Amino acid sequence: MTDSKYFTTTKKGEIFELKAELNSDKKEKKKEAVKKVIASMTVGKDVSALFPDVVNCMQTDNLELKKLVYLYLMNYAKSQPDMAIMAVNTFVKDCEDPNPLIRALAVRTMGCIRVDKITEYLCEPLRKCLKDEDPYVRKTAAVCVAKLHDINAQLVEDQGFLDTLKDLISDSNPMVVANAVAALSEIAESHPNSNLLDLNPQTINKLLTALNECTEWGQIFILDCLANYTPRDDRESQSICERVTPRLSHANSAVVLSAVKVLMKFMEMLPKDLDYYGTLLKKLAPPLVTLLSAEPELQYVALRNINLIVQRRPEILKHEMKVFFVKYNDPIYVKLEKLDIMIRLASQANIAQVLAELKEYATEVDVDFVRKAVRAIGRCAIKVEQSAERCVSTLLDLIQTKVNYVVQEAIVVIKDIFRKYPNKYESVIATLCENLDSLDEPEARAAMIWIVGEYAERIDNADELLESFLEGFHDESTQVQLQLLTAIVKLFLKKPTETQELVQQVLSLATQDSDNPDLRDRGYIYWRLLSTDPVAAKEVVLAEKPLISEETDLIEPTLLEELICHIGTLASVYHKPPSAFVEGSRGVQHKRLPGSAGSGESVESPDTGSAAGVSEAPPAVIPSQGDLLGDLLNLDLTPPTTTGPPPPSSGMQMGAMDLLGGGLDSLLGGDLGGSPAMGAGFGAPPAAMPASFNAPVGGNLDDLFDLGGGVGMPMGAYSPPKTVWLPAMKAKGLEISGTFARRAGVIQMEMTLTNKAMSVMTDFAIQFNRNSFGLAPAGPLQVLTPLTPNQSIEVTLPLNTVGPVMKMEPLNNLQVAVKNNIDVFYFSCQYPISMLFVEDGKMERQVFLATWKDIPNDNESQFQIKDCHLNSDVASSKLQGSNIFTIAKRTVEGQDMLYQSMKLTNGIWVLAELRVQAGNPNYTVSLKCRAPEVSQCVFQSYEAVLKN
Repeated sequence: MTDSKYFTTTKKGEIFELKAELNSDKKEKKKEAVKKVIASMTVGKDVSALFPDVVNCMQTDNLELKKLVYLYLMNYAKSQPDMAIMAVNTFVKDCEDPNPLIRALAVRTMGCIRVDKITEYLCEPLRKCLKDEDPYVRKTAAVCVAKLHDINAQLVEDQGFLDTLKDLISDSNPMVVANAVAALSEIAESHPNSNLLDLNPQTINKLLTALNECTEWGQIFILDCLANYTPRDDRESQSICERVTPRLSHANSAVVLSAVKVLMKFMEMLPKDLDYYGTLLKKLAPPLVTLLSAEPELQYVALRNINLIVQRRPEILKHEMKVFFVKYNDPIYVKLEKLDIMIRLASQANIAQVLAELKEYATEVDVDFVRKAVRAIGRCAIKVEQSAERCVSTLLDLIQTKVNYVVQEAIVVIKDIFRKYPNKYESVIATLCENLDSLDEPEARAAMIWIVGEYAERIDNADELLESFLEGFHDESTQVQLQLLTAIVKLFLKKPTETQELVQQVLSLATQDSDNPDLRDRGYIYWRLLSTDPVAAKEVVLAEKPLISEETDLIEPTLLEELICHIGTLASVYHKPPSAFVEGSRGVQHKRLPGSAGSGESVESPDTGSAAGVSEAPPAVIPSQGDLLGDLLNLDLTPPTTTGPPPPSSGMQMGAMDLLGGGLDSLLGGDLGGSPAMGAGFGAPPAAMPASFNAPVGGNLDDLFDLGGGVGMPMGAYSPPKTVWLPAMKAKGLEISGTFARRAGVIQMEMTLTNKAMSVMTDFAIQFNRNSFGLAPAGPLQVLTPLTPNQSIEVTLPLNTVGPVMKMEPLNNLQVAVKNNIDVFYFSCQYPISMLFVEDGKMERQVFLATWKDIPNDNESQFQIKDCHLNSDVASSKLQGSNIFTIAKRTVEGQDMLYQSMKLTNGIWVLAELRVQAGNPNYTVSLKCRAPEVSQCVFQSYEAVLKN
């Protein structure tokens, strides 16, 4: 009978029976009992009470029984450290057993028991095993050193184990060499400045010798280690390449990719005119092609890596286009990746083949794939100029199929072709206009509107076409509305006499009837331009557009170099550097290719960033290296405290001319007189300004921010009700429910601890994982009396924001570990971001206006708060209790507009516009922030505060 019988028992009182069986004199009965204990442990039962009895079974010659006891020991040693010391003598004895399997088993288990008290006892046995006569024991001991280093690095260094490891690189057995390299690499990764793997030509020679005789995993360790070496000159580089090349024909794809990584790196040092360089290029193609005959998952990994290789050295695969042609049974993820590589490899020589394939793909049934294929045809046209005409006629053929999504994609790419080759293919505009009615996707509609506006002088009925879009202006997406506004202004500048009414209509829709601040801003800028200086308007709106580049999706060169150094790892699949997704990496190394960076790899410390020279910058939300998001969030966004006028924003100036006439003040109030330049029908913006900036004529900035309807007193900060964070069934009887609050400027974690177990709980402690805003306990968890069964206790833990920082998903996620005398338990919870709004978050009025205009429009998010029945004063008062400060209030046509600011603990400002309409339970809130990823959390806080 199989061992599955051990998992089927559901008896009660089993622990006592097992205890008796473990202490039995019969060996067979003992073995059965240990198997039952392991089965119980595997399915999650707590059998730690049997620890002393199981440890007694260690004294046996039976290898199977010994393995089982060691397995139990690894699992429970951490929760029973005092008991685990009992096993030390057996370890020491087993490390001298005549059987090498038992010696290796003992040293392997020692490395897996992560208990500080035991560690020092293990040094002597480990030292013996590192010099054991049997290579199997030595290779196991090598890995044990890395595990021990993770537990207690100082001990390993003091005991001289690192030197022993370095000696093992010269071992006669290739597997020992491979494990020694793996252990040293692991240790070096966590201590990047230690220079443990001191690679020199002699060491490299030993590694290359071991490479031929290792197992496949050993080969991968050695190849990865070689990739970190920088050869002294091109001769050494060539010599290493020659000895690594045979690995390209290995059956294991991981070995092949590791070999490719080494060759890609060392090729940088070879002169291009060298014969061997050409030979190496030819040798690299077949193994990469072979990887594409594996199963789909492996193909995908190979394709993601090939994508990087092709961007760096397209010549390797330039003759292999056919292997990237899509097969009918390829999964969609493989198809899309192949398409990408096809475009990268497209050239004048193979463009005919590629176009024929792409045209075929455009008639497939998979919608995503068809869309990408049509886009690919456009990209080919932009990349290979000689093929542009052919591509355009292929796209026209596809438009004739009248398949809706094909037509829409085709129009989007034809817009790009017009940008790349002006005045060449405009004859097709008539065909495009025929399909106007079928366009329903925002991107396609926007592209078509752009074409009509750009070539208005060639289209007789351009005004009618644009007017047809204008009918449903408010139902269109923002992208279409902005494009339509610009297109009609272009049309007006080209045919002023015929389209005056049309332009008045669109400017009125954009400025008076729109909720979108971006649209209003653009509308006002055009209005002011047209009414003050039509010549300037023409120069700005009809300016010559730069040609678009052929490869807009190439990876940035320094990132590409780093990714090439990580071929065959997750980084090469994600196309992101390891620092972007490896959590808790103590010292992520930024690698560079030798030829371009001048050295093997430049290691950057996370501390040396762009903040040099800034004396007291607030901590960033997410200090991520080489990451745009990190850079954005690192900005010091504290507004200036001066009350004088803000410095002019660079976005407001073109040349020496202030396009807004009198600047922002006069746009919002002051003299709005029109200019007769554009004919009698074209005056200045109407007296009814957009809802948000409706200042009386002749008013100044203070009028705009006149707190007309007084803002009420704050009502006190909102704190969400307690929820269960850690259920008792997951924490051996301990239940934790809690919430967060901000009281008198201090963030607090308020918890109820309930003991639902049968035993007393003591020795409570708490720890947080790194999180987005550096939240950390400001003191220990104060549980002063033991928690008896069925007792609950209320605990308040003050928090600060000076802990280590790492971006979480979602941003306000907090991972917590709570320890007591029974075990350590883990849970995660989400804190309302309003806990982080500080008390000095009220911005100066002028600064608010300047900052709102200065933050890019792309950073604005708009949200709906539904079913909220408060008037604006009560809403303002509630929000102020949570440090969301109302700076100004305006009432326009029964709608109250509140302008608000808040500041997070790390110095990031969030600006808001809250619209409250009497009788309408739905509010609209627009949020602007330099770090737009916080907007969703801020909206959730708005909703929570206003609805509770």
